[in-house]
Amino acid sequence: MSAPALILLVEDKDSLRTMLRHALERDGHAVVEARDEPEAVRRLAETPPAVVLSDLRLPHGDGFGVLRAAKEQDAGTPVIVMTAYGGIEDAVSAMKEGALDFLAKPVDPDHLLLLVSRALEQRRLLTENLLLREELAVRRGAPQIVGSDPALLKVLASLQRAATTDTTVLIEGESGTGKELFARSLHALSERAAAPFVAINCAAIPDTLLETELFGHEKGAFTGAVGRKIGKFEVAHRGTLFLDEIGDLTPGLQAKILRALEERCFERLGGTSLVHVDVRLVAATNKNLKNAVAARTFREDLYFRLSVFPITVPPLRERKDDVVTLAYYFVERFCRDMNKPRLGIAPEALAELRGYRWPGNVRELQNCIERAVILADSDTIQPRHLNLSFQTPPPVAEKPADAWAGVDLSGGLADAVRKAALAAERRKIEMALAESGGNKLRAAELLKVSAKLLASKLKEHRLE
Repeated sequence: MSAPALILLVEDKDSLRTMLRHALERDGHAVVEARDEPEAVRRLAETPPAVVLSDLRLPHGDGFGVLRAAKEQDAGTPVIVMTAYGGIEDAVSAMKEGALDFLAKPVDPDHLLLLVSRALEQRRLLTENLLLREELAVRRGAPQIVGSDPALLKVLASLQRAATTDTTVLIEGESGTGKELFARSLHALSERAAAPFVAINCAAIPDTLLETELFGHEKGAFTGAVGRKIGKFEVAHRGTLFLDEIGDLTPGLQAKILRALEERCFERLGGTSLVHVDVRLVAATNKNLKNAVAARTFREDLYFRLSVFPITVPPLRERKDDVVTLAYYFVERFCRDMNKPRLGIAPEALAELRGYRWPGNVRELQNCIERAVILADSDTIQPRHLNLSFQTPPPVAEKPADAWAGVDLSGGLADAVRKAALAAERRKIEMALAESGGNKLRAAELLKVSAKLLASKLKEHRLE
């Protein structure tokens, strides 16, 4: 016999709440009660319910806040809202925000039980669908996402929910967190899994070439265009197009991508006929696009079109429990690839792995373990193989004022601030180059700027 479904009932009137609770319990459901939005949010955090039933008018907060809190915790949670006669417009607004249905007051208990039954059936079918998609994705060789930290599991749950839809997804996170891995997993779990997954890094291709890479060109469109080229949008037809580092797009390309998303068609460079495509777009960025919108460097309409379903991948420093799990996973993988006996990890090495902040996230950990497997000269990885000695902070100068000794602070306030900023910028770039061993692409990732911008700064500061 299955456990009773848990219903979160949010209603401030004691008599009505008691009546509804008795009706639900007689039908075999378990009920947890709340009188207002703050109490409902606490209940949601304590025990995730199968269904939420909430009045729209509450003494503190409202049903819209309850709806948003429930969806933020689990986008698949069915929410039924209750409203008094005359509040139908509010109920329709709630349904546009994701509510499953609404009940008009006075509540008919039989109608209530019917809606709850439908909500539970929808939840069951959704869960079964997710399980089947996961099984199919594994059979197709979907990428493995390693970890069990609650922050990661929340992201995976959001990813699974998004996979059941065809909506545009924006994956946000620092460099090295594995945004493309999540995008590939999303594709593998979706109904488009049998079609192409096409990835393009918007920061790695010069602006002059990116347009033709995305949309293609016709023969003779420009000097050297000796034939027609099919762009990534066409290659990804019926599949998924992944645009990495979308925050680096020029305003002109932003406008063209917005049009392609809204109209599902575009023209090749030098062409006159429309090309129609069926593409699911997944975008990723390590920048704060909201700030870019505020600074007018990113189109607000494109941002809203991309962020229909935003997913934020947590940095590795916020997933401390997963560091060791990932370390062992990479050890096993690289030992297998290099035909080496499986290595252990010394306790002292594990302590260093746990204590390091991993500014380069999972990518940095992967590179660290690969190097350690190569260097290991016994059956155990030791701290010296990890090469994490640079994590020790530099000694503090005895006289903090000496830090300004090399900075030109002559002239007025504005001149002094500008010179100090340039000195700090140069120093930060030098530090990134030192940490990356001179690898400019890696240095750009550490600085969270595009490779193109870093090249410009290197020239400006004469660091080439």
